[in-house]
Amino acid sequence: MSAVMVTKKVTRKWEKLPGKNTFCCDGRIMMARQKGVFYLTLFLIMGTCSLFFAFECPYLAVHLSPAIPVFAGLLFLFVMAMLLRTSFSDPGVLPRALADEATFIEMEIEAANGNVPTGQRPPPRIRNVQINSQIVKLKYCYTCKIFRPPRASHCSICDNCVDRFDHHCPWVGNCVGKRNYRYFYLFTLSLSLLTIYIFTFDIVHVVLRSVDSGFVSTLRDTPGTYPFTLLVCFFTLWSVVGLTGFHTYLISLNQTTNEDIKGSWSGKNRVQNPYSHRNILKNCCEVLCGPVYPSVLNRREFLLEESAGPAARATPQSTVTNGDPATNSTLPPTTKTTAPLIPNEHTPEESKPSIADPPEKSSSPSAQEPPTDQAPPPPQAHSPLSPGDKTVTDQAAEEAH
Repeated sequence: MSAVMVTKKVTRKWEKLPGKNTFCCDGRIMMARQKGVFYLTLFLIMGTCSLFFAFECPYLAVHLSPAIPVFAGLLFLFVMAMLLRTSFSDPGVLPRALADEATFIEMEIEAANGNVPTGQRPPPRIRNVQINSQIVKLKYCYTCKIFRPPRASHCSICDNCVDRFDHHCPWVGNCVGKRNYRYFYLFTLSLSLLTIYIFTFDIVHVVLRSVDSGFVSTLRDTPGTYPFTLLVCFFTLWSVVGLTGFHTYLISLNQTTNEDIKGSWSGKNRVQNPYSHRNILKNCCEVLCGPVYPSVLNRREFLLEESAGPAARATPQSTVTNGDPATNSTLPPTTKTTAPLIPNEHTPEESKPSIADPPEKSSSPSAQEPPTDQAPPPPQAHSPLSPGDKTVTDQAAEEAH
């Protein structure tokens, strides 16, 4: 029988988390796997701002005000901070149920639904809760094996349930949910201001230089700056500003993009939104100024993993080999006690024959061999006695009488 040695390995929880997320910096950064569009976002923002700082800002700082590049730099830093904060944070991923928890939930569902006839579709797995006098349905997630909290949904790209799920944004490379929605909104808002700012002062720069040296000469001095900057700002202006306006509308109603697309609170039943305070200011304060909820993943927690492997074999002192002579020859000899515990009594080991014990020697004289160091005495020849002969013993007895 081979020995098995159990070793314990210390790992972080983020290394064992399911889903389609990537982690960096020992679990501190959490993103989706599809990050190509996120890199495009970085390139467009940094490229446009670099051209603006390199060609327009020196002229505008001299001819208009030195505060123009300073304000643009602060706005650029704020946009990058909000983008990275949105992209690198946990959006509110909910942990999946453990094996015991999933089994318990399955038993509860089967007990509540009863026996379903063969061929009949089982009823939907939902639970009803009451929020602000309004019935809200909790849906069961077959992937995470949990009943999702209100306003949570499963992201098919990240393969995780996200609390207060808004949408998955490829431009930031992450889901937008309960823990990073405010940073996403501040990113779109600040990016809209930065786009308008750069687009406006690009036009001002062209006008000022055209007055001095003409429009054609101005384009000839900077052939690639104006077309790239103006085109990027023009197309970005409509999309980003429109996205900011749409999310401003949702915040005023305390509603998510997912709820608006599905029509959760504006369907045929005209169900009222139980999360709205019926006040725009209160809804904005709750979304933008509410508490920052901690992550429930605890992804940097230490875990102990037990791994089994072959252990180093030690030389045994005495083992049972089932009569294998090749193995018995390598074992050291053992000492056996032959003295009985009580006089005229044998121990159980002595009473049972052993396969390894040699056969006992016979006690008959014919079976005993003479010692090799002593020569046997020569045999004496005796003649047979005839009638009337007397032995030496008989003669001595007669002389005594």
